[in-house]
Amino acid sequence: MEVVELAEPAEFLARAQPLLLADEARHNLILGIAGTLRDSPHLYSEHQLWLVLDGEAVVGAALRTPPYNLVLARPRVEQAQQALVSAIDGHLPGVTAAVPEVDVFAEAWQAKTGATRIVRLAEKIYALERVLPVEGVPGEARPADDRDRPLLRAWLRDFGVEALRETNHDEARTERLLDHRLGSESAGFTIWEDGLPVSLAGFGGATPNGVRIGPVYTPPALRGRGYGSAVTAAVSAERLASGLRFCFLYTDVTNPTSNKIYTDIGYEPVCDAVDYAFESPTGESGYA
Repeated sequence: MEVVELAEPAEFLARAQPLLLADEARHNLILGIAGTLRDSPHLYSEHQLWLVLDGEAVVGAALRTPPYNLVLARPRVEQAQQALVSAIDGHLPGVTAAVPEVDVFAEAWQAKTGATRIVRLAEKIYALERVLPVEGVPGEARPADDRDRPLLRAWLRDFGVEALRETNHDEARTERLLDHRLGSESAGFTIWEDGLPVSLAGFGGATPNGVRIGPVYTPPALRGRGYGSAVTAAVSAERLASGLRFCFLYTDVTNPTSNKIYTDIGYEPVCDAVDYAFESPTGESGYA
């Protein structure tokens, strides 16, 4: 078993495609990040790409965009996880992937480094192929544009604090994200307006046959009126109508309300996923 580190996202995607497309929904995050690295490299200051080879066959894959977590594919053989752990040098802030591969890697990393894993987010991956209509919600959807930057900036900050447990919001990364999504045909934001903007759904991280929906955010004072359901259904329907087969999204498993919202509009659960942070034996967390 051999681990190779690649420089080019296009080569990574071409070689890993049989592994990743065997379960596109499960791998939507790693596919989406790799595709963004290939098509919009300015969004990330650096990247690391690994393939695990058994002869010529790709049996494992992982990537990082420091300072963020390692993102892991489901390996064809469990030994690929140990090969990755042995090959990756230095400090990892954490790992994000579906269950059970995320746990297998985390346990092996703990054994190698003595780090402790801490659950930052327990999530579920959903996929949708047909939108169920949302009725009776006042307002309508519209694409966000550059005039919405101040609102998007504020709502993305609030979403990060509430949903992602961010303690240090990366303003520069938000600006790069806004530049990218407001000028892209394959990524963007949709706003639901009921007199005024009341809810937001983003989309991006395109895969060969789909796209990831998120973030979805409604300010607390405006919740319970169906706005989040309506804007998610609208952007999902628009993306499917553009020719895609799937929409994907991640939910917090501890939030039954949001999980029900998505299943009510046609999203079906694929698998559980976990975002782990690694804490060193000295008590220091490397997560940024």
